[in-house]
Amino acid sequence: MALDTKAIVDQLKDASILELNDLVKAIEDEFGVSAAAPVAAAGAAGGDDAAAAKDTFTVELTEAGQEKVKVIKEVRTITGLGLKDAKGLVDAAPSNIKEDVSEDEANKLKEELEAVGATVTLK
Repeated sequence: MALDTKAIVDQLKDASILELNDLVKAIEDEFGVSAAAPVAAAGAAGGDDAAAAKDTFTVELTEAGQEKVKVIKEVRTITGLGLKDAKGLVDAAPSNIKEDVSEDEANKLKEELEAVGATVTLK
């Protein structure tokens, strides 16, 4: 049975972030793999120089806190997602809000989210 790659890619284009997240988790569970980058191996090979040279960060929402509605609104502003998808990201915490951003932008986003009561981690 041959895969219809074009049809799969077309379906993925129409999927929401939450649907894609569920798909990744299902693939990880089914095949015993991880979609996470091998950070430990890179860190061991590069040492402290690699950590100092890091120029992109991932903003991870660790916890929504007491003001969940405000956090959802802020996530919508940051990501441009609709209400349902933004709420899904906040409910699924810990979840990545934005990936591959500069250190300045990551710190700015962290401050904005923490200002509305969220707990944020930069990776």
